[in-house]
Amino acid sequence: MTTSDRLYTGHKPRFAVAPMMEWTDRHCRAFHRQLSRHALLYTEMVTTGAVIHGDREHLLGFSDLEHPIACQLGGSDPKDMAASARIAADFGYDEVNINVGCPSDRVQSGRFGACLMQEPELVAACVSSMKDEVDIPVTVKCRIGVDDQDPEEALDRMVDAVFAAGADALWVHARKAWLKGLSPKENRDIPPLDYDRVLRLKHRFPKKFIGLNGGLQSLDEAEPFLETLDGLMFGRAAYHTPQILGEVDRRLYGASARDVSPWAAVRAHMGYLEGQLSKGVKLAHMTRHMLGLFHGRPGARSWRRILTVEAIRPGVGLEVVEKALAAVSPLSHSAEAAE
Repeated sequence: MTTSDRLYTGHKPRFAVAPMMEWTDRHCRAFHRQLSRHALLYTEMVTTGAVIHGDREHLLGFSDLEHPIACQLGGSDPKDMAASARIAADFGYDEVNINVGCPSDRVQSGRFGACLMQEPELVAACVSSMKDEVDIPVTVKCRIGVDDQDPEEALDRMVDAVFAAGADALWVHARKAWLKGLSPKENRDIPPLDYDRVLRLKHRFPKKFIGLNGGLQSLDEAEPFLETLDGLMFGRAAYHTPQILGEVDRRLYGASARDVSPWAAVRAHMGYLEGQLSKGVKLAHMTRHMLGLFHGRPGARSWRRILTVEAIRPGVGLEVVEKALAAVSPLSHSAEAAE
């Protein structure tokens, strides 16, 4: 992105795909980009320890086509967060984001993720250190609280602290994280979502960017929130039904182009797939992110079956994708109806 397209100033990310562990890798993001030019894409969370000491190209590498793209960091040491932010900025990321929302045991043991809702001053110190180190936006993704915290007090304390420290934007998952007695899977539904809490927060900070995350399933359901809030972040719905992204540019960014159809997205993605295959990437590592593309359409089951069963075979290439695409071809189903 150019300076004039800087996130949260020149480019307002009205739609983002949430960071999701083991899902939003570089192949997933490259595929999602075929459906939307403007949606903000996030990496999986990467820890500061991995960024500083690990294989950075493996962890942070991405294709130029993925812009605008944000790197989400997991950590709580201001010095390490600043160093990791610098590394991410040098890689070319458009934003660096602090994870204050993940409820897993592994994250808690590392003193990052949702447990940081209990330490807003520490999160603010991380924001401040990162802002001193990089010129790209530094943002926070948090919950409305954890465990027995009062969401009114807990969220206000966190937001007051990080905005005072210079955070450029806040994405709020509108559900408490429950760190004691619930698994992360159970925490997807319990306790209930509280979108009104995020709306009240926006009324406190009318000039700050505040985006909504958590349980959003469709643009029809979510778009009205943009009358008050600044952005929408979809997670599992965007992954399992990625055709949602094909409507985003027209509906949320005012693009004059037609929606991107699933068929057009696959065709546009073929060049990326071919390039990665030539580098030795296995087809199944890429096509696993495409399984839900034709959800609800004739032939969707065949599409999933072909990609699931045949893409894992040694040495296969684009012919598998072509075969799967033929199973959902509008022409083939029109022919079936005519018979």
